[in-house]
Amino acid sequence: MRSWAIFAVVVLAAVVIDAWLMRRRPAGRITLKAALVESAGWVALALTFGIWVYLSQGRQAGGEFAAGYLIETSLSLDNILLFLIVFRTFEVAAQHQHRVLYLGVAGALVMRAAFVFAGIALLRRFEFVGIIFGAILLIAGARMLWVEARSSGEAEGRWAVRAVRRIFPLAENNASGAEGTRFWIKRDGKWNPTPLFLALVVVEVVDLIFAIDSVPAVLAVTRNPFVAYSSNVFAVLGLRSMYFALAALLPRFRFLHAGLAAILIFVGAEMASAGHFRLSTGGTLGVLAAIVGIMVAASLLWPKRVSGDS
Repeated sequence: MRSWAIFAVVVLAAVVIDAWLMRRRPAGRITLKAALVESAGWVALALTFGIWVYLSQGRQAGGEFAAGYLIETSLSLDNILLFLIVFRTFEVAAQHQHRVLYLGVAGALVMRAAFVFAGIALLRRFEFVGIIFGAILLIAGARMLWVEARSSGEAEGRWAVRAVRRIFPLAENNASGAEGTRFWIKRDGKWNPTPLFLALVVVEVVDLIFAIDSVPAVLAVTRNPFVAYSSNVFAVLGLRSMYFALAALLPRFRFLHAGLAAILIFVGAEMASAGHFRLSTGGTLGVLAAIVGIMVAASLLWPKRVSGDS
């Protein structure tokens, strides 16, 4: 309970400080410099917390926290690409995007808690569930690697947008003016959703879809509920600032999805092997770091040209 109390205090203090800094910015705008500084701050906080986990709970827990955080942060890069598609589809202005992401993060924390604790309970009661989770990760990795539509990040984004629009019909002229700053407006005696609300719903749907991949991936390296959830939380909390820092750059990372697919396939193989193929925590962390490093280096050496490049 002491660990959970310290974790709750650290997260609450970080969120309050982050919200206070956001309110001090004019019109809620986030510059690239501010986003980079905030992203570095969230990473530094996660590393500091990981060191505390190492000192208080031992080398095993510290290594598992680092591996879980690296997996979740890496897979979150795909979320950023989908958020970019969602905001462009609903024409959400830059100064309003942070509101959607704040609420999206709050919803993600609740969903991740449910996934983590339910997943651990199933793994402890039924060993074969680990093989099922591993198979899910292997399929997700293979699909990410081979399906062209998935590699662009458009398939899930477009599917979620279409589904939400069917449930909440949106008038074409709702995207501009003061209506763009609110989630609901009253028109002809009826309450209608604005693009901002629909963007929030799609963001939550997208996170739910990706939690199916990312949570089992973290559970492949740890069955400790505290380590699994805290590593998820720190990765998710840094997602908003990471979006503003990397959204414009990630489409140029040519080997992004190949690297993420490699991570899913690696941890999926470990989990599906039912203990027959399993590296030490340090070995797993080393492989994950190597995959991320190769992915970034290869993308910088052989960048992908995007529309608009001369």
